[in-house]
Amino acid sequence: MAHTIREKAKLLARVRRLKGQMEAVERALEAEAPCGEVLQLLASIRGALSGLTGEVMEDHLREHVLHADDEKQRAQAVDELAEALRTYIR
Repeated sequence: MAHTIREKAKLLARVRRLKGQMEAVERALEAEAPCGEVLQLLASIRGALSGLTGEVMEDHLREHVLHADDEKQRAQAVDELAEALRTYIR
């Protein structure tokens, strides 16, 4: 069973919290909140998203690289992670 399926409830809860944080930014902008407040909300979202991304990446490494059934699966998992990292650091 893939780690995203096994951890589905926990991951979805984190995504829903992120959605709530994005909605808070929308409300703040609609209410013409001070830019410092909006920036703080955005920084919180970035931190939460980075945490979620790190967790999924770590689980990917552990399950699909460290515990791969064979070298072909390991190589594919490394390629997937490398592509995600290239996109992430742009």
